[in-house]
Amino acid sequence: MSTTSGSAKWQGGIKDGKGAISTKSGALSEYPYGFASRFEGKPGSNPEELIGAAHAACFTMALSLILGEAKLTAEQMETKADVTLEKQGDGFAITAIHLTLTAKIPGADDATFQDCAAKAKAGCPVSKLLNTKITLDAKLVS
Repeated sequence: MSTTSGSAKWQGGIKDGKGAISTKSGALSEYPYGFASRFEGKPGSNPEELIGAAHAACFTMALSLILGEAKLTAEQMETKADVTLEKQGDGFAITAIHLTLTAKIPGADDATFQDCAAKAKAGCPVSKLLNTKITLDAKLVS
């Protein structure tokens, strides 16, 4: 078992305030986030992009494991996770995550690839954590 951490600081109100995100590894250190970066497309990070990065990374690692069990090794895989945040009632909710995968896997046929990708989508720890609709487009390239 492993435990790691991320942290956030915040000062001020929701619209005029500002925050900073850090990770235990130092990959992010006091990285800015706030209302403008979350809802207005301004520079800085936001929780949804961090969830997207975490989900893409977790799914891709899980797929590597599942491919290995099928005696396949990816030459390259790239995954993008689009995280949808929508207003619901008085608040907001993450309503969907769409994974887009492009992979080059020598010796893989599309049926095996799609099966492995579906297993990774369902089985990666971040997918299991998220209570939202998760969809996947997986493309095998040569």
